[in-house]
Amino acid sequence: MFREFRKQVIEALSCEERFVRESDHADLAYTGAFKIAKERKEEKRSPQEVAEEILSNLALEIYDYIGSAEAVNGYINFNVSYEFLEDTIDLILDEDWNYGRLKLGGEALIEHTSANPDGPLHIGHIRNSIIGDTLARIFRKAGINVTTHYYVNDMGRQVALAVLGVRKYGLGDEKQEEKPDHAVAKAYIAINRDLEGDLSLDAEAERLMVEYEEGRGEVVEEFKRVVNAALEGITETLQMLNVEHDDYVWESQFIRNGYVDKVLKELEEKGLLVKDGAWKIDLSDLGYEKEVVVRRENGTTLYIARDIAYHLWKNQNFERSINVLGSDHKLYGRQLGDILKKLNLKPPEIVFFEFVSLPEGSMSTRRGKFISADELIQKVYEEAYEIIREREFSEKEKKEVAKAVAVGAIRYDFIKVAPEKPMVFDWKQALDFERQTASYIQYAHARACSIMRKAVEAGMPDLEFNPEICDEMERKLVVLLSKFSYIVERIVKELRPNVFADYVLDIAMTFNDFYKDHPVLKAESEYRMHRLAIVDATRVTLRNGLELLGIEPLEKM
Repeated sequence: MFREFRKQVIEALSCEERFVRESDHADLAYTGAFKIAKERKEEKRSPQEVAEEILSNLALEIYDYIGSAEAVNGYINFNVSYEFLEDTIDLILDEDWNYGRLKLGGEALIEHTSANPDGPLHIGHIRNSIIGDTLARIFRKAGINVTTHYYVNDMGRQVALAVLGVRKYGLGDEKQEEKPDHAVAKAYIAINRDLEGDLSLDAEAERLMVEYEEGRGEVVEEFKRVVNAALEGITETLQMLNVEHDDYVWESQFIRNGYVDKVLKELEEKGLLVKDGAWKIDLSDLGYEKEVVVRRENGTTLYIARDIAYHLWKNQNFERSINVLGSDHKLYGRQLGDILKKLNLKPPEIVFFEFVSLPEGSMSTRRGKFISADELIQKVYEEAYEIIREREFSEKEKKEVAKAVAVGAIRYDFIKVAPEKPMVFDWKQALDFERQTASYIQYAHARACSIMRKAVEAGMPDLEFNPEICDEMERKLVVLLSKFSYIVERIVKELRPNVFADYVLDIAMTFNDFYKDHPVLKAESEYRMHRLAIVDATRVTLRNGLELLGIEPLEKM
């Protein structure tokens, strides 16, 4: 709805979109008068005079969603009409689960998580997962055909060492029911300890890498066993966080299907390859000091060679490609993008994120010093259970609510911070029902559900929203609800899912402010039906918003 209102304002002004913005003083504000006044200095008119002249020439009466407009301090402030408010509530209640859905069309590939299969996910990885999964959910809501990939690095030195570790130490005792990704990590950590006293293991790992790239049958099976074991455990962790991938794409497939050879041939034909033992790409013309090695002297390729091949495949199959990467990959991301441009390929859009800080310090799988995502999830679940254990729920309900609250706490805290900003995860704050957290939003949704249940039990008649009796608080809430699809479209353009997290929180906060000062079930009949319509529309919008954040919208808490 808000998208339509904004469209009408832009059409009335015949201006560029960038000059119409949200404002604290109106529903939308036009800022173009400042630019016009500056460009026409010789006329010696203030922005306010320009704004007044523009406003006087607008035919606003033909636009049903523009209620009023006023020139103030050089801005033209626009507010929505009564018809807009009424149509917003009607649309939300009519569309229900479909509310907020767009039909932008197109296809997109979102690659996220893609952690090395040498052990379990740690808390840094899950920030990647949650950003990627939230973007995918929002893209689907926007009507875009989305595919999500986990790119499996099955050819690196780390995986070769994991294979050596499993060869020597096995995958643990099956009787202990240890998650397979943790068993792989133990073997990997153990072989790295051995490596400190036995340098021959380095040569053995390199030999394995060569044989795997060559496709030696028994080595391929050995790698598959170890990598699949790690992925089995990783997938289980991701499912606990409501994260799913459509496909797990292995690096090695681009060796096997000839895409790497195709890329190397094209690089050579374009005169981009420098062959001096190793094969390198010279990017000095773009300001890079070091050449990019794509193939070692022993004939094996490096990660970037397979990644270029992967992105050739992406270009052939998707209109839009998005990667989620840690900020320590910024140099790599620039190199990859520049090489792709030299090959006349479209680089991926990259969402870089800063890592999660913990009092325990930096994490290293090789040294066995990391906080696994599994540990974090279990800890937050236990604390969530303690918070709700005295509630009047069955034991089954307590566990289900605790799980939903725990996952919500993790997902919301990881997504609410802008990707480019570092974050600290504090489970105590994340589970605080009074703070700006997932549980606060879930509780607002549960409150709306409770009000509607009581209304149904009391046999109240059909809801009847009346825009003419809306006070300022009610009007503010309805306008906020109208922005759902507008915010979804923003995320698709800007790739900043934290903006959507802020939006859903803003609805919860505004709804709670409304509830404090506006009796609903005990209000007089006309106001009761009117306010129940607002409550139900809020319930629908919060539920749909929580779904896009990957958080369960609880009906009881």
